[in-house]
Amino acid sequence: MASRPANSSVGPKAVQSQIVSPAALQLSSALSGALQRCWKRAAAPKDWHLAREQFMAVLERSVAHRFGDGLPAEKAVEEYLDGLHAHDLALASACSAGNLAAWEFFVSQFRPELYRAARAIAGQANSRELADSLYGDLYALGESDCPRKSLFDYFHGRSKLTTWLRAVLAQRHVDEIRRTRKAEPLEDETGTERREINEQARAREDSNRAAPDTEKARYTAALQATLTAVLTSLYSRDRLRLAYYYADGRTLAEIGRLLGEHEATVSRKLERTRRDVRARVETVLREQKNFSDAQVRLCFAYARGEWPFDLSEALRSDSSSPKLTQQPDVPAPD
Repeated sequence: MASRPANSSVGPKAVQSQIVSPAALQLSSALSGALQRCWKRAAAPKDWHLAREQFMAVLERSVAHRFGDGLPAEKAVEEYLDGLHAHDLALASACSAGNLAAWEFFVSQFRPELYRAARAIAGQANSRELADSLYGDLYALGESDCPRKSLFDYFHGRSKLTTWLRAVLAQRHVDEIRRTRKAEPLEDETGTERREINEQARAREDSNRAAPDTEKARYTAALQATLTAVLTSLYSRDRLRLAYYYADGRTLAEIGRLLGEHEATVSRKLERTRRDVRARVETVLREQKNFSDAQVRLCFAYARGEWPFDLSEALRSDSSSPKLTQQPDVPAPD
């Protein structure tokens, strides 16, 4: 499997995909001074292979996003351009184009901040998973490692890249809560965010205290049996990624080196496997165990409150699995 783009530099196709419209060319000509200042502030290293023409197209796209189709006053556009975080915008543009040097710079400089933000948003238990799930969409690899639209293309430089990444993480976390708790609206009548995100742990603790031990044991046993069967039935390579990530505690980069994949590919495929496991477990609980939706939710709530399972055998159920160095701490799929 190809783990990297065939060409990490920005070629003619990359520039052609961002052809500047006649209106944008007129705008560029009128604001050449402001655009030149942006290019100077961008200070893109040579190994990012970020052509000036490509960066100009990114600036024009940012202006169009801010002001719409109409041609704004020159002074307003100049002030907008002078306020952009040009270096961050250049980095995002180079990463979107698939430049490996830019991507490696992003990972080394921004990974710690991503983990810190994820811990603040989702708590210590789920922070690593939330942060790592972002890499596949940022790097823009499709199911067959074919380029697609990168999440970086939605960054327009109005805020710092770290601020934008925190917002993306927060929105992803909220979207996941909405997805798993469709029956309960996340917003009240005034449209302000409710306190559900911060109160999830308290609610789980309350449900655990209120539940008889026999009932809790019944639901967790059903979930363990189902989850074990689902994990055992996974493709060996998908199970191997889970074992490396959760059991051995390896980083995305380490797993990528072991499997011959880019770390963004590892991130994307881990996320896909987690979604698949969750969906298959829920299906089995409903269709084979005859659990109601409320009972399925209880299974996961009890498991998240105090994870009771040792899934070592399920993760190394064939000879292709690694020798696990510690007991897996695989969280219940959220």
